[in-house]
Amino acid sequence: MFTSNVITTHPISCTCGKIRGPLKATKPSNRCICYCTDCQAFVRHLRAGNALNAHGGTDILQVPSSNVEFTRGAENLACLRLTEKGLLRWYSICCLTPIGNTSADWKISFVGLVHTCLDSESQSLESSFGPVTMRVNVKSAIGTDKPPAIGLLSGISKALAIIVKGRFGGAYKGSPFFNPQTGNPITNSKVLSANELAAAKSVA
Repeated sequence: MFTSNVITTHPISCTCGKIRGPLKATKPSNRCICYCTDCQAFVRHLRAGNALNAHGGTDILQVPSSNVEFTRGAENLACLRLTEKGLLRWYSICCLTPIGNTSADWKISFVGLVHTCLDSESQSLESSFGPVTMRVNVKSAIGTDKPPAIGLLSGISKALAIIVKGRFGGAYKGSPFFNPQTGNPITNSKVLSANELAAAKSVA
């Protein structure tokens, strides 16, 4: 049975290993699979097909941003936005590994880490954080045999708990994705052009 205090950290790494660091175990955290067209487009734009399951879902771990630490290679972090006001979608510029998604507002201390930066031979996501408890945006799943939606309300509750705790406890200032003095993202984001977005949303 999954026990939340079995470990204290889980390794973070891009595919090539230039970006590395620990993810502190946290409670609450939330493992979900998102099938939305935006998450699919992010992965397709990076040509990181291994981040999607057979139905186009992305396995995401939602945790406080301040629990993420990059001890090596943070200069290789880059981010893009699908639209001018879209989420900041972080990836490694060295090997185009999807890292995670954050709000553009650093006070929303919440990141959805894509499993591609958490896959580890020594520690599985399930052993570290338990099974998937939420599946959302299933109407956008690829194919006619759509997976069932689960855990939306409990997932929203966990996300709100993470955000509120980070906001009022000041932990949002410890996010590695934002400058702690200015609150600005550590790097400028690229906004996809209309043609790039259309291509990324095209399902072959």
